Amino acid sequence: MSNPSHPALRVASYNIRAGLGTDLRRDPLRVLHTVAALGADIVALQEADFRLGERPTALPLGLIESETGLVPVALNRGDSLGWHGNAILARPGIAAAAIHPLDLPGLEPRGALAVDFDGGLSLRLVAVHLGLLRRSRRQQLDQLRDTLADMPRRPTVILGDFNEWSQKRGLGRLARSYRIVTPGRTFPSTLPVGALDRIAHSPDLTVTPVRLPRPRGPHASDHLPVLAEIAPA
Repeated sequence: MSNPSHPALRVASYNIRAGLGTDLRRDPLRVLHTVAALGADIVALQEADFRLGERPTALPLGLIESETGLVPVALNRGDSLGWHGNAILARPGIAAAAIHPLDLPGLEPRGALAVDFDGGLSLRLVAVHLGLLRRSRRQQLDQLRDTLADMPRRPTVILGDFNEWSQKRGLGRLARSYRIVTPGRTFPSTLPVGALDRIAHSPDLTVTPVRLPRPRGPHASDHLPVLAEIAPA
């Protein structure tokens, strides 16, 4: 049963494909408007930076707060918004007490971004974008699970693009320590068949997915976002 002294937080995850929509137009404002419509307190973004060169942000830094009401968790990495493309936006007043950029193994360069938030609900939120190969994903999940286990204990939510098509296989390494929530099919956004975007959480939290209306017209990304309410168990 949730604790009424700690109101639920709304958290979301969205692979924004560096702002490239299904109409092949790169429109960062359309992404920001989609994020704003979620009404989330904390949003984990994947592919928030371009992959080449200095990995500049795909979103205009000066417009994020004015368009969404959210503030990026600052990594102080030049023109980049995130870490390996993973970025976290939070409402002003939800303070980041500690930031942990994590490198993950695998054939392609991958990483995760863990942020400890204080105020109201004490929470560790981890944004991930796992690899395309299951062998790499298994290595990444092993390291992520072990790294988080070595940190001071804190209620934890892991969310992002897990790149796992199967509903039965591939995430068992994470399921040993966390409960896996699959909010629904998110990819491709025009006709979703794959539930690639998921949420994992420690047993001391409850996570309730929030159903989102299907957007009309061209989508801001080839993924749909996922949204959930979290509260103490």
